[in-house]
Amino acid sequence: MNKLWVEKYRPKKIDDYVFRDENQKKTISAWIKQGTIPHLLLSGSPGIGKTTLAKVLMTEMDIPEFDVLEVNASRETGIDFIRDSIEPHVQKIPFGPFKVVLLDEADRLSQQAQDSLKGIIEENSTWARFVLTCNSPNRILPPLHSRLQQMHFGSIDKTEFTARAATILVEENIDFDLDTLDTYVKAVYPDLRKCINLLQQHSIDGKLTTPSGEDSGVADYKFEMVDLFKAGKITEARKLLCGKARPDEMGDIFRWLYDNLDIFGDEIIQDKAVLIIKQGLLDHSVVIDPEINLAATLIRLSHL
Repeated sequence: MNKLWVEKYRPKKIDDYVFRDENQKKTISAWIKQGTIPHLLLSGSPGIGKTTLAKVLMTEMDIPEFDVLEVNASRETGIDFIRDSIEPHVQKIPFGPFKVVLLDEADRLSQQAQDSLKGIIEENSTWARFVLTCNSPNRILPPLHSRLQQMHFGSIDKTEFTARAATILVEENIDFDLDTLDTYVKAVYPDLRKCINLLQQHSIDGKLTTPSGEDSGVADYKFEMVDLFKAGKITEARKLLCGKARPDEMGDIFRWLYDNLDIFGDEIIQDKAVLIIKQGLLDHSVVIDPEINLAATLIRLSHL
């Protein structure tokens, strides 16, 4: 069976990792040189590289695998798992410099679990380090926040994003055209993990194809929507988006529009689009019906 591309091309060393901020790189390089890290809260959107960086840190510092407990908090949300699995792990003598608990999606933890975790962090700080990742840092309780050093991950530059995707296709000897790749990038940016998975899924017989309308395995309406925007059919794209987007996607849709301003036209039009999208995003947090708010925003964008 072919290896998953997201694993095959996952950065293993700090020199392979693409940082969004030079200061972040300097800070992390200093930790590696010192051979230690603080307790960390790594935040940012899905697929942005939070867990990858945590694993790079462990590799660079030669943390033995026996010292690492990796947990997906979206599946283990309660206090019992904290007490029965995490606490016994950090109380054992480490093989290396310290024990590590990598807690993915920590914003899914219950309030009780977070309360329990803060005590365990304090009691075991001498020989254990906790690395938490999350999409929404505001869901982490303030007392837990204060025990962690937060590092936020913004979106990777879109040019770099596209270059990474193109490099993987070249390495895999996949024939592709730039317009098709651009459609993938615009549909899923800034989620690089999702982009890589979709590229592998739709690289058939050595050629990259665009998902068809019958492909229920992906949010195919986004690909169709991108094509409509690129063709200047803003009204049709608006109708498709309003008809397909789920209520829980509304906030993500606003961020997607902001990340893909170039679909609206030249810089002057993009500047006007920014103001409309920002107002829509502000209204999103206070309106009763977010779907109507999104529709109103898209109507204004279609009149640019």
